[in-house]
Amino acid sequence: MKLLNKHVLLGGAAFGVVAVVLLFNAVTSSGRGSSERVLPTDLSDSTSHDSDDAALQPKTRESSLEEVIQIATQARAAMARSLHSYTARFVKQEVDSSGVLGEQTEMQLKVQTRFRDGNETAGKRVYLHFLAPESVKGREVIWAEDLHDGKLLVHETGLLGLAPIPPLDPNGFLAMRGQRYPISEIGIVRLVEKLIERGQQDLGNPDIQVTITRDFLLDNVSADLIQVKRAKPSGKEGDFSLAEIVIDPTRQLILRYRSFGWPSSADEVAPLQESYTYHDIQTNVDLTELDFDPKNPEYGYP
Repeated sequence: MKLLNKHVLLGGAAFGVVAVVLLFNAVTSSGRGSSERVLPTDLSDSTSHDSDDAALQPKTRESSLEEVIQIATQARAAMARSLHSYTARFVKQEVDSSGVLGEQTEMQLKVQTRFRDGNETAGKRVYLHFLAPESVKGREVIWAEDLHDGKLLVHETGLLGLAPIPPLDPNGFLAMRGQRYPISEIGIVRLVEKLIERGQQDLGNPDIQVTITRDFLLDNVSADLIQVKRAKPSGKEGDFSLAEIVIDPTRQLILRYRSFGWPSSADEVAPLQESYTYHDIQTNVDLTELDFDPKNPEYGYP
């Protein structure tokens, strides 16, 4: 019996190792380069705002980083007061740490924020269900600061889903393969915090030009489009030639952030560096610990 148990345990461990190797290959393949080109918003193009009503046409004015930081600070304060949880359809595309622009990835997102206990000390919790591309469709990911020892719990579909995948270090090599940032950076709260941080670094920079366009439509939401243009490279980490932020001024939620790098020549379009869009945001939904538990009967974890 002991010999049998030893063989069973060794077989299970080997199956887990195989699952990790297969997962590594899957993550690598899903991070292959994308041939799609995402272009900066062209406000002269009527299709960029999807409205024929002259009263709703975008209205652009000059602004400043000080104003952008003020808008972002007010948005974070509003979230800190009242944003306990939310769901969204999250679409991202980014250049990974190896410099490759990955495919556009779409996923259903559930988040419990650190604000839900009233003093910003609750553990952030995230659940992802991948919808596209086909190579990762059905993948599930759970990460919580205060659950599962802070590990990343991954469930794959098909052959990869036959065996449990060992919990992963969210900052480790495997979890970060094909990613620009760790999962702890995901979400609209962290997005607005990074906007504040980056804005403060460039305060007083004469090479920065800022405009705000009112009544910019995204998903039929009348939003503000903030465009931050840099006249020359800063040489700093995360440098960009153009950053675009779309914010819902009514709910004070960031709906999209995109940044573009520097074109190799004057006649080329600035290449996309990162794009994050939150569609169909539903706030303060009834999420519980079960939503971040692999034993949830609605999930596919083995």
